Amino acid sequence: MSDYAKDVLVSADWVEEHLDEFQSDDDEYRLVEVDVDTEAYDSGHAPGAIGFNWETQLQDQTRRDLLTTEDFEDLNASHGISNDSTVVIYGDSSNWFAAYTYWQYKYYGHDDVRLMDGGREYWVDNDYPTTDEEPSFPETEYEAAEPDESIRAYREQVDAAIDAGVPLVDVRSPEEFRGEILAPPGLQETAQRGGHIPGASNISWASTVNEDGTFKTADELQELYEGVIDAGDDEIVAYCRIGERSSIAWFALHELLGQDQTVNYDGSWTEWGNLVGAPVETGDAE
Repeated sequence: MSDYAKDVLVSADWVEEHLDEFQSDDDEYRLVEVDVDTEAYDSGHAPGAIGFNWETQLQDQTRRDLLTTEDFEDLNASHGISNDSTVVIYGDSSNWFAAYTYWQYKYYGHDDVRLMDGGREYWVDNDYPTTDEEPSFPETEYEAAEPDESIRAYREQVDAAIDAGVPLVDVRSPEEFRGEILAPPGLQETAQRGGHIPGASNISWASTVNEDGTFKTADELQELYEGVIDAGDDEIVAYCRIGERSSIAWFALHELLGQDQTVNYDGSWTEWGNLVGAPVETGDAE
């Protein structure tokens, strides 16, 4: 993992070696599985892993937004996570929702948070130990830092980025990018119209990972994002449909390649594709 800019990606082997610590009441280490719902977690998970439901526990249910500071603090404290915990996150869909959660932890200033390379599928497919027992840890105190707005983009910022020529990375499928479909097959359509933000490049999240869901090497990621990095001295904006797949691109650029000017537009196409009068392009990028 040393070729990456930051030491934030751990292997499944590393997690297995630390399972005793993850199962301890001592809050030094905490393992968290994040899925779009809890069905996968309930069927079996890494021993000691806490299960978070992305839909109901990691978003404000009224505002379709990140958790408030207070709710984020309560979530961690009630699951035995402290400010000093080393939090390791993994999840389904090649870490879509885990990467979003990682980004949310960084937004609220958690010092030591890491992602398990490959996610849930890698853990299960390679016969690492699983259990259906849900851990219960002593409650802690947790105090979130002031939100780090340097890693987040809002629609006004994205609108300004179009005119400024800031690189926009659309990580959705080519079909979504061209406006042929509004969501991946089987998932809810959340926008009124299809297409992409003008000037965006379509670099699918899937191109950042190998077939087994693990991240590509630093050299491969550097080559993949070379044009974006060259053009993004001041800012790079990643977006998708609801902010989870773009968290993969944000993680690859900001954390693995050290491009600290990268921001995640978590409003993404659900917001932009519903805005009255917002500019939209269809078809392939020019």
